[in-house]
Amino acid sequence: MNFYSKFTKLLVAVDAIIFGFNENEHQLKLLLLKRNFQPEKGKWSLMGGFVDENESLDKAAQRIVSQLTGLNNVYMEQLFAFGDVHRDAGGRIISVAYFSLIKINDHDSELVKKHGALWIPITELPELIFDHTEMVNRAMRKLRIRARTQPIGFELLPEKFTIPQLQRLYEAIYQIPFDKRNFRRKLLAMGLLEKLNEKEKETSKKGAFYYRFNQKKYEELLEKGFNFDL
Repeated sequence: MNFYSKFTKLLVAVDAIIFGFNENEHQLKLLLLKRNFQPEKGKWSLMGGFVDENESLDKAAQRIVSQLTGLNNVYMEQLFAFGDVHRDAGGRIISVAYFSLIKINDHDSELVKKHGALWIPITELPELIFDHTEMVNRAMRKLRIRARTQPIGFELLPEKFTIPQLQRLYEAIYQIPFDKRNFRRKLLAMGLLEKLNEKEKETSKKGAFYYRFNQKKYEELLEKGFNFDL
């Protein structure tokens, strides 16, 4: 029995705000595509889709990111529900936005090309359809809060990285320079990084030691009341 048959049915969609970090160019980027159907055909858009009848919101968002990048088990967080009556010219659609963080070098570039998507620096974003610019702005604010209070920045870096690489990532997220000594001191004082007996020597003769984030140590510290504060 359909208990709600007298109520108007609405379409529900999810939109994926996919952030990636290019460690060679030191840029935080957003994965966008040009829409290939109406309305707003040919304009820049986030990757999105409708939620299937037997699919949860989280599963729908995971499906969309996986279809576009070939990656699973990436960092993903529900951002906000966008439900303005006239937000989509195609009809009455409520969209739940998610933002995710991926390592650009790990994604399937052929899948991205197949969908006509491109990585665009966040400092050079084009005009987006509907309320997608508002989605991105909200996601950037949330990302900056999370990066200060949780070690999610490591989701955007390779497994081993240098302190300068990590600093460049945070500078890309916040679009401001960090003091090198203070950044290094505060980060190492947390005891979450494992120093490796290996150096990166491509950018300097002396080289910088590689580190690895210790997830187990972080979880142990959380149980004791540890606060990540960078």
